[in-house]
Amino acid sequence: MFNIMIVDDEEEILELMEVYLRNDGYKVFKANNGTEALNIIHREKIHVAVLDIMMPGIDGLQVCMEIRKKYNIPIIMLSAKSQDMDKINGLSMGADDYMIKPFNPMELLARVKAQIRRYIYLNENIKQHEENDTVEIKGVSINKRNHKVHLYGNEIKLTPIEYEILLLLASEKGKIFNSEEIFKAIWKEKYFEGNNTVMVHIWRLREKIEENPKEPKIVETVWGVGYKIEE
Repeated sequence: MFNIMIVDDEEEILELMEVYLRNDGYKVFKANNGTEALNIIHREKIHVAVLDIMMPGIDGLQVCMEIRKKYNIPIIMLSAKSQDMDKINGLSMGADDYMIKPFNPMELLARVKAQIRRYIYLNENIKQHEENDTVEIKGVSINKRNHKVHLYGNEIKLTPIEYEILLLLASEKGKIFNSEEIFKAIWKEKYFEGNNTVMVHIWRLREKIEENPKEPKIVETVWGVGYKIEE
């Protein structure tokens, strides 16, 4: 059974999410503030966290940042705001997905399932029979068995999405991937023009592996086309 943590200061939304998630077979941990959410994260084994951004005290963005300091679990952010900046802020803090309130509970279930599929992929040894379990390029070493990434020997903590993007680009050295191709490969969803999700995650990845993210030498931009990692 997978454990889902839901965090929202609106009791009605918490109860609605809990009902749908429990009926779908998940064990649910509820919190109505950021402090309680962090206590749950440190106490329980959580597989997916669903965080509301706007909460009194410690808001969802701060909770997301704290979770990312120790854990690589998938995080879905909730917000009543539809502005691109709010979405970019959430993704920049390490969130993997973003939903706007009000939302269809069935869509939440679908997104939770999608994140769990990624969680399983990243945490189970599903590639035991591959001849080469390590991808190495430009000082970056990606271990596909334990999903650890090292930069010149030092371990780099990546989110599941960042890891998948890096592995995708590094596994096909020199190939240019546009944003739509990356989005479909990683999120397994339909891509819409103007979606800046890939751009935000690429920037976050560069902040962790590039000496100067503004002048990347590892994950290169091919202007007007997409992204690549050269030999």
